[in-house]
Amino acid sequence: MRGSGVQLPARRGDEAHPSVLKRVAVRFSRIAEGVVGRGPLRAVKRLGSRLAAAGTAGYPPDVQRRLKILNVIAYLIALTTAIYGIQQASADFEKLKPAIMLNVAIVVASLMVPLAHRLSDVAGGLLLVGVEYVALQYFSAFFGRDGGAQVNYILAAAAPFVVFGLKRIWLVLGVVALGLVLHLRAWFAYHDPMVVMDQSVIDAGYTQAAITTVGLIAASVYYAFNLAEKAKAETDALLRNILPDSIVERLKANPGEPIADSHDSASVLFADISGFVALARRLGAAEVVALLNRIVIAFDALAERHGVEKIKTIGDAYMAVAGLPDPAPDHTCRLAALALDMQQTIGRLNAETGLDLSIRIGIASGPVMAGVIGAKKFSYDVWGDAVNLAARLEQQAAPGRVLACPTCRAMLEGQFEFESRGTIDIKGMGAQETWYVVREVH
Repeated sequence: MRGSGVQLPARRGDEAHPSVLKRVAVRFSRIAEGVVGRGPLRAVKRLGSRLAAAGTAGYPPDVQRRLKILNVIAYLIALTTAIYGIQQASADFEKLKPAIMLNVAIVVASLMVPLAHRLSDVAGGLLLVGVEYVALQYFSAFFGRDGGAQVNYILAAAAPFVVFGLKRIWLVLGVVALGLVLHLRAWFAYHDPMVVMDQSVIDAGYTQAAITTVGLIAASVYYAFNLAEKAKAETDALLRNILPDSIVERLKANPGEPIADSHDSASVLFADISGFVALARRLGAAEVVALLNRIVIAFDALAERHGVEKIKTIGDAYMAVAGLPDPAPDHTCRLAALALDMQQTIGRLNAETGLDLSIRIGIASGPVMAGVIGAKKFSYDVWGDAVNLAARLEQQAAPGRVLACPTCRAMLEGQFEFESRGTIDIKGMGAQETWYVVREVH
């Protein structure tokens, strides 16, 4: 949009009210700000991301990151080379025509790097290295060593590591060594230039070569570190979705060290949807997955709100613990509150969907052991009598109820109301008196 304002005609037979005009002007200014301000910036960012990702589709994520960096280097080389060519053409086109034509060839070759990725993940890098190494030798001969073209070989000290990756270390070292050899050759072999230029032009060329080299090294290293930081953040976020935060920090601080802890007191919860198998047969795969996903997401949000650690889901069963990996004196209270909220969530879901779902929940407190197990698809898991007891209580609970062990009953005294379930025989633990958690006392 152009212009500084918008004029609106008054209504026939009436004049536009000033406040109305003011609101309309403010509205249009905000629209203009969005279109002219943020819009182009976002469009440029999207275009930059697409250009960086050109030709990288189909490769593994780590290879894609490397090829994106190579694409950025190629575009920067194309840009700086085009500037060289324009400067040379404006200085003396006929005298510098060979160098100008070579600059054009470099620009074309650099822009073809993304296309070369279709051949292999090293084709683009080899194309760029080959063209640059040959061209710099010619420029060194054309302008002489005082022209500074050989300075660009210093890029070989850093760029090959980013372009080819450490998995091809011998290729990287070969490119680095060749760059050093060609740099020294250009310095010792080309004392006298093929064309004689004013010293001011030579000085300007050397200065620009130095600035370009430093800029390309800085840009490529920055982009490499930026992508690495993003990958690290994604990995860290994924780890924190799988493991508790404190466990992630311990693994990062001591990689490979076993994580195994004993906790004198913690609380364990098991929840299971009653009659889920029959419901799954009736709903079908897609609806079942959507329903379970909705339930688990809601339970996860509740667990986070109550400071409870989700351990895992197995089918339609949900397991959570409180009081570990970080001790919490009110762990049983947290878990009981979570259990009641889970029942309320299922009630709301029934009202919204017309289904008749109910869950059985068992909670137990006592000593447990916890740790990280597995090398692939590893998990943070919990073991102990309290775990087994919570699982047994869940099986004995009535649908829509929360069944607690004697220890939980004692620890929640005065904070929750209870209803006796009576004494039941717990497999492997004998007869125990149990209680239903009814509501929290306020």
